[in-house]
Amino acid sequence: MIEILKAVLLGIVQGITEWLPVSSTGHMILVDEFIKLNFSDLYVNTFLVVIQFGSILAVVSLFFHKLNPFSNKKSLKEKKDTISLWIKVIIAIIPSGVIGVLFDDKIDELFYNPVTVALALIVYGVIMIYIESGNRTSKVKDFSGLSYKLAFAIGVFQCLALIPGTSRSGSTIIGAVLLGTSRFVATEFSFFMAVPTMLGASALKLMKAGFAFSSYEWIVLGIGSLVAYIVSILAIKFLMDYIRKHDFKAFGYYRIILGFIVLAYFYILM
Repeated sequence: MIEILKAVLLGIVQGITEWLPVSSTGHMILVDEFIKLNFSDLYVNTFLVVIQFGSILAVVSLFFHKLNPFSNKKSLKEKKDTISLWIKVIIAIIPSGVIGVLFDDKIDELFYNPVTVALALIVYGVIMIYIESGNRTSKVKDFSGLSYKLAFAIGVFQCLALIPGTSRSGSTIIGAVLLGTSRFVATEFSFFMAVPTMLGASALKLMKAGFAFSSYEWIVLGIGSLVAYIVSILAIKFLMDYIRKHDFKAFGYYRIILGFIVLAYFYILM
């Protein structure tokens, strides 16, 4: 029963931090330091990635109409625009997909540790505040203005998120804003990029694990994913409303504070 409660907590953390630019993987690694799941390292490493499946379903649920090119409620032009959007998403995930597949094990070995997470939280927090402090004009205010070349460039920024603590949503949103998109377009496109990116990452982890888990382990994973799904829906709605009125500086300050707390805990208190 205690492992199920841990899975619920991890699902809450995943659901909140996956969409806010604060690094879900970084938070999951840190939370796991305190409430370690009592399973094998292989299962825990797989759990921390596959739980993202619940977050994927949240995006699909909330944006189903916008992402569905076969909807009878859409005109022919709208269907073509949706297909074009999906092509842009696929193009955008190519850079991180290639690097992730080729260097997944090496990245895990080198960067899945508290100090990397802390430094990434601080560094990208500073970058986020700096970028938001400048006066920038948005050239791309809707997806029709998002070119295939620009989509690929945003995908290059997503490669930064392969390092824990960076934040997939944070790197893609800030990257897109730097490249001239509005915060709204940047945020929605980041959400859409997450669907194939996280689905691929989950599938890769499961294949490497050989799907060799007990019934109880599958139940724990399922509960964690379900909680992540519910919380993700709330987090996405919050962020879409938030960016209509605010910038991302608050998240930058949060990252810096959390980064120093992590460093203090692991290198002073321990």
